[in-house]
This record gives sequence, C-alpha cells and structure tokens, in this order.
Amino acid sequence: MNHHQACVQATQNPEQFWGEAASAVDWYQPWERVLDDRQPPFYRWFSGAQLNTCYNAVDRHVDQGRGEQTAILYDSPVTGTKQRISYAELQDQVARCAGLLRDLGVVKGDRVILYMPMVPETAIGMLACARLGAVHSVVFGGFSSRELASRIEDAKPKVILASSCGIEPSRTLAYKPLLDAAIEASPHKPEHCVILQREQLRAELLPERDLDWAQAAAQASPAECVPVAATDPLYILYTSGTTGMPKGVVRDNGGHAVALLWSMKHVYGVEPGEVFWAASDVGWVVGHSYIVYAPLLNGNTTVIYEGKPVGTPDAGAFWRVIEEYGVSVLFTAPTAFRAIKRDDPKAEHLQRYRLDNFRALFLAGERCDPNTLEWAQDKLGVPVVDHWWQTETGWAIAANCLGLEPLPIKPGSPTKPVPGYDVQVLDDEGEPVTPGTVGRIMIRLPLPPGCLPTLWGNDERFVQSYLAAQPGYYLSGDAGYFDDDGYLFVMSRIDDIINVAGHRLSTGAMEGVLANHPAVAECAVIGVADTLKGELPLGLVVLKAGIDTTPATLEAELIALVRDQIGPVAAFKHVIIVERLPKTRSGKILRGTMKSLADGTPYRLPATIDDPAILGEIEQALQASGYAHSTPG
Repeated sequence: MNHHQACVQATQNPEQFWGEAASAVDWYQPWERVLDDRQPPFYRWFSGAQLNTCYNAVDRHVDQGRGEQTAILYDSPVTGTKQRISYAELQDQVARCAGLLRDLGVVKGDRVILYMPMVPETAIGMLACARLGAVHSVVFGGFSSRELASRIEDAKPKVILASSCGIEPSRTLAYKPLLDAAIEASPHKPEHCVILQREQLRAELLPERDLDWAQAAAQASPAECVPVAATDPLYILYTSGTTGMPKGVVRDNGGHAVALLWSMKHVYGVEPGEVFWAASDVGWVVGHSYIVYAPLLNGNTTVIYEGKPVGTPDAGAFWRVIEEYGVSVLFTAPTAFRAIKRDDPKAEHLQRYRLDNFRALFLAGERCDPNTLEWAQDKLGVPVVDHWWQTETGWAIAANCLGLEPLPIKPGSPTKPVPGYDVQVLDDEGEPVTPGTVGRIMIRLPLPPGCLPTLWGNDERFVQSYLAAQPGYYLSGDAGYFDDDGYLFVMSRIDDIINVAGHRLSTGAMEGVLANHPAVAECAVIGVADTLKGELPLGLVVLKAGIDTTPATLEAELIALVRDQIGPVAAFKHVIIVERLPKTRSGKILRGTMKSLADGTPYRLPATIDDPAILGEIEQALQASGYAHSTPG
C-alpha cells in the first residue's frame, strides 16, 4: 500500500482502516464501535473496548518471550552514567512503582504529576500510572513554580513524583524548592510527594508528606495491570494557551495506542527490535509519544539521553550515541541540528564515527528551514524528513511516510498529510484557497485516533479553542498552503503562541509578567526569527510617566521576572523601550506588523491602524537595537 492508497482508505472508510490497525494492539475486551460519532463534535475511538497501555508497552513483550531485549538505553553525559534496562527489568520496576502508588491510595482515574528530568524513572513513573489506570501529567523540569502550581491546581493530583534535581551541562537545578513553592501556591495540596534522590543534589524531605522513591519502591509489592476503557484518559499534557492559562490536552488510551503503534511502522519505518531515538524531553509531547509510548508499544529499544546536541562534550555527541547503540532512526528538533551546524559547519566530528545502522533522520517541533535540512541530508547521506504535528494531535499530521512508499522530499515542506488526517487550507470565510495561497490550516472532523478528544475538565474551552472557528473542522492554529503537487507548507502560527526551539510558549503569558513591573505602562511580546531557535521572544514596553530607571536596569529586571515566573525555557533576553505601541482603532496591538518589521519581511499596512506614524517610530527603535526593518508589501 502506498501513501495515496492509505490516505484514500483512511478517509473513505476510517472504521475499516483503523479497525484493522487496532488488531496490532492487545485488548481485554473488543470495541462496540471503532468510531463513535453519536455526539459530534466529541468523537471517540474504540468505544466499549478495554485495554491497558502499560501491558501493551511492557508486559506483552515479556509474555512473548522477549524479556531479555533491551527496552531502555539511558545515556547521561552530564553525569557520566549509562544503563541498560531489559523489558523484564522494566516490567519489574514499573510494577513496583505502581505498587508504591497503589499503597499511597492511587486508583484508576486519579491524577499523578511528574516533575522530572531525563532519567529512566520518568518513563517508569508514567508507565506505572498507566498500569493502574491513573492519569499522569508530566511537567517539564525547566518550568517555574508558578507554572507548576497552575498545573497542580488544574489536574489536582493525589501524588506528585519528582526528582531532587535536574542537571544541566553548567549547573545543577534543585527541583525540590520549586516543588515546595508550587504546592504552597496552589489551592490543591497533593497527599504525598515521592522524591527520586539524585546523588548530585539530595533534597530535604518533609515528614509525613514526602517519601524517598528508592526506599518506597523497594518495600512495595508489584501491582498488576488494571483494565481501562479505550476512551479513558491516559495522560494530561499542558500546552500554552493564548490567554496565558495552560490548556490540559487529554490523551485517551485506546486511540493513542493504535495510532502510535501504526505510526512506528508506517511513518518512521521502524520494525520491532530496532533502536529508535527521539532526542527530546519527556516533558514535551515528543517525549511522551516517541521516547516512551510508541517505541515500547512497537517493541523497540528506546534511548533516554540526558545531554545536549553540543557541549556534552562537543558537536559530535549525537553521532557518538548513534554509533554506540546502533540507532536506526533519530527524531529531534531542527534547533538541535542548527546548533550542531553552528559549532561544526563542516561536520568534522562526524568523521570520527561509523553510523552503519543509521538510515533516517526525522525533524519536528518547528518549521525546518531548507538550509538546515539540506545540510543534514548532505552530511548524513540519509533521508531527512521534516514532519509536522502538535501537542494536541500527539503524532504526525503531515510527513513523508517511510513505511509506505516514500515521496520525493521538498525542503520547507513536511510533505503530505498522513493517512487519517483530512487537511484543508481555508480562508477566513471557510472556503478552500487555491494552491500557493496561504490560509488557515484546518483538519476536517473527526480527527484520527490518538488526537485529543477534549481538554481536561473543560469541554467548552476545547470547542472554543479548536472547533468554533469553522464548524466541522479542527483549527490547527497554523497558517500555510498546498502547492500544485499537494505538498503542505506550514508557514507560521496564526495566534500569539511562539515556538522557541520546539517549545510552544505564550507571548500573552510573558506580557502578563512584564505588565506587573511597576515601571511598565503597557507592553507587547513578539516572536522574532532566530537562526538557531526558530523564534525568540522580544519585549516592547512603554514606561509609565516619571519613571527614573536606565534601559539596562529595566531590561535586567524584566528578564529576571520572566525567568522566575515562566522559566528559563522562555529564552527571554531582549527588551526595547518605546514611546507607544501601534494599535488598531479598537485598541488591538499590531503584533504581527511589529514582527514583520523585526524580521525584515514585507507586511500589509493594516486598514484599521490608528496612527501609521507609529510604525516609523517602532522601525527606528528596532533598527537601533539591531533588528532588521521592512517596508509595506
């Protein structure tokens, strides 16, 4: 079956297509309906069926006689640690962690938050929750106490699994003080915290609330897998919202297992037993889908890498891992390859390694510029696949599916929609646009298995955020176009979410922080193009009258505020003081126009602009700060 045939089948008869795909999953009870469309727009997949995701990812490989195969390769250049965990060992560790949680009162449907670095225990904790039917929510360790507190308040976890610290190449970050501050700030208080004590920095445990992970797991009895409904939630993963309040994307058990298992063979072309490496973080959706669940569901060996593409120790770090473990396919963000290219433009480090098993590189997380894709393809001599997906979908919307008939690569395009996604490019009136015309990228409902069925505890926000813009369609939030060959080109976000090194961050949340500074009258944050990270936030602030401060002092204070309240992951490092901000007559700040000025791209003078002369002032301020300037197009 080639790509076109698979797309036709998945679109014309989704029940048959996904029903056949679901035969690769082990079920306790079969489904009553493959696609339950009785309550649109709330579609559900495999309603009536029962399964356990942990059983499918771990136990069944042991039951099938493959317990000695390596499940997880842990490689930590920042600590000098390496570890191999077989499927049988993983089964034991996950069952004991699940027993630990069970002893703390965690049952099916309860929530557990993980605040963890890139260590095997993070995956073990996630799988332990899945084993019990509990709902996990992983919070990236780089987030601040305030961000963690908002997630605690929304998810209301019974237990939090956390590490004593995270380790960066140049520093050790204590997690426990951030965790304690977040719990203090949240109205909801978890009953217990289980702390993984790392030797680099041990945490002080609070009596009665906190437990030592290793001690508690050693004393726990193994827990068995609990059958859950296919439509029951597996996890919540929070993503930035335009209001600054995070949205809890829900992933179900059944559709998720089917879609991810199908994707490993058909999108990535990976067979059971091979080594698959997603060089990401488990705090992000890539880590959920392609470090933990998909490779293990498919019976692969997955790599958990606690390091960087450069600096741990050099720009050859990725090549060393690929050679040492015989990696077949690597999946990472374009930012990683921009960093490698910046430090080693001639790929001289690559000459030290033999990448005999390596056959494909997948890039996602932000748009991959053609220059980076072509550099990687030239140096590696393997297909480099730029593919596009979102936290909300959980797996690829558009890709060159290597497990089907591969298509010619067009740099700048993630190729064509993946089977199951009916992608359309529509104008503001909901009409399809002609090839080459930029419009809103939308997906006709129902979304395929694995995509979000709703937002945690907020069906109304789910509809308003994703479905209300055009009835019968999911709004991706991205703008782009199809070319004459049906290749999709994703160009930019259509809202105020910016993409920093693959991390979607809300400029609205950053503006909220800046606005709290006593010197700031009003402000705007825009994402400006950056050759390494894709986008970086730039703050433009208007000062209150009579403020006595220097630009350098104010900038330092504002950067510190964002770092404290959003986290260093925001990469907020630049502030420009301006006299006023350009607005429409109704008072809407023209962020898109300022972004065009900063990026040096043509822009259309908004018809509703209040005072066009303001743009000249902004242009001068941007020029003075080293940013490009543009002219109306």
